[in-house]
Amino acid sequence: MEHISETIQQFIVFKLDMQLFGIDIQNVQIIEKMKSIMRVPKVPACVKGVMNLRGEIIPVISLREQFELEHLDYTDKTRIVIVKLEDAMVGIIVDEVKEVIEIANDQIEAVQNIQGKMKTSHILGVGKVEENIVTLLNLSNIIEEAFENEELR
Repeated sequence: MEHISETIQQFIVFKLDMQLFGIDIQNVQIIEKMKSIMRVPKVPACVKGVMNLRGEIIPVISLREQFELEHLDYTDKTRIVIVKLEDAMVGIIVDEVKEVIEIANDQIEAVQNIQGKMKTSHILGVGKVEENIVTLLNLSNIIEEAFENEELR
């Protein structure tokens, strides 16, 4: 008889427009309060510019704008989540970071058809945690798309 171990992943949960989203904690380097972001000309609207993090220049994108959500002013809860994908670091602006959660693979459901403006390529799945539903994001697709749009402008 085979023993199948249940795989548990950890996700950083954050709020964006009253919805909960999660990103794999293995991609997260650091979470920063809002810092000054230097605008860069001729980049897509969702790319807010670059920031200096301990001597390293990091591009910063707004998930709110990338997901075509209504613009809100930054608050004292607004955070920049610095993520690392392959060898690149990118900052993503979120409304509020909530917590770190653990989700077992059997609590994650794939999403075939989701209503609304979010593209299914942005979503890894939906995790059920207690009474909350957390949309788990596909960071590599989201970041790749944010910078792909550069050719359009």
